[in-house]
Amino acid sequence: MSLTCGFAWLDVEVGMMASMADVARRANVAVSTVSYALNGTRPVAKATAERIHRAMEELGYRPNALARGLASKRSRNIALIFPMLERGLGLTEMEFVSAAAETAGELGYHLVLWSTPLGDTDLLTRLTRQGLVDGVVIMEVHLDDARIEMLRRTGVPFCMIGRTGENREDPFADIDFESTIRDAVAHLAGLGHRTVGFINHSRASFDAGYGPSVRAARAFEEAARDSGLRHFSRFCDDSPTAGREMWPEIVAAQPGVTGVIVMNERAGAGVLAAILRSGARVPEDFSVLSVASSERVAEMTYPPLTTFHPPAAELGRLGVQVLIDRLEGGEVPLVQQLIPCRLVLRDSTGPATRQPGAGI
Repeated sequence: MSLTCGFAWLDVEVGMMASMADVARRANVAVSTVSYALNGTRPVAKATAERIHRAMEELGYRPNALARGLASKRSRNIALIFPMLERGLGLTEMEFVSAAAETAGELGYHLVLWSTPLGDTDLLTRLTRQGLVDGVVIMEVHLDDARIEMLRRTGVPFCMIGRTGENREDPFADIDFESTIRDAVAHLAGLGHRTVGFINHSRASFDAGYGPSVRAARAFEEAARDSGLRHFSRFCDDSPTAGREMWPEIVAAQPGVTGVIVMNERAGAGVLAAILRSGARVPEDFSVLSVASSERVAEMTYPPLTTFHPPAAELGRLGVQVLIDRLEGGEVPLVQQLIPCRLVLRDSTGPATRQPGAGI
């Protein structure tokens, strides 16, 4: 895996002993042939390329990335743009990033993580114009996202992990929030829960048009209504403290609640703690179902959370693969793929047994 964080990176060859000429002599080819094999500007026979790479390994030769980029007019670097939001970079987000970095490395590219702020398209414009990267993968996409408009306007190749409200001809890979939330509601309804709640990300992220928040909220309202459930939604800041503080308010306002769907893993940990602190039991008194939360996070709580696990690794790989396919040229079909989360049963959901309004 090759991942570099920040706005710049180091690609300095330290202590490099062998030169390209040494490789050429060892492989019995011209120096120019070694160059072609490395930068891909001209085809090289497979047997010759293998001999060159074998010579490189034997000599411990590491090509200078900058020189190779100048020859090919390509940096073979791509950027993953992940703005640092209020919740920061957690375990679930790292699954996306790790898969993206691994895929880039497998395909001969370096992945750079750029944490450019959401609204700062001027900075993003300056960075992309410097020629530091060949293309970008965008995360944390909003329905009306100025970054996407900038990339369309400037012609920088990109792929989204997420999607805007109007995607036209743009490639993307995203969680199918509509079907995931519908399945989550059906899971609780199937366990006999008749009053269920949905705990979303913060009001600020929803008002800003953060795609997952908006789509999941709409999907919950529709699925709960269609299932004939009494239902309610709450926004919550992304922190365990916010979740702990919210839970007593929910129980007071919704005395019949027996199940909650949480699409906010930091607040979800707080909700779980608040339930247990009140003397109630999970799942006997309340079922807690986490959506878009990684298995590693779910296993860190007590009891372990039943989750709809996000296809983070698959989306990370797909986003990078689609971008690199576009960079490598040729006729590339438009990819606009939605993948639902997968239900992983653990110990935080169960049949509804608590009588509506029963005190704890």
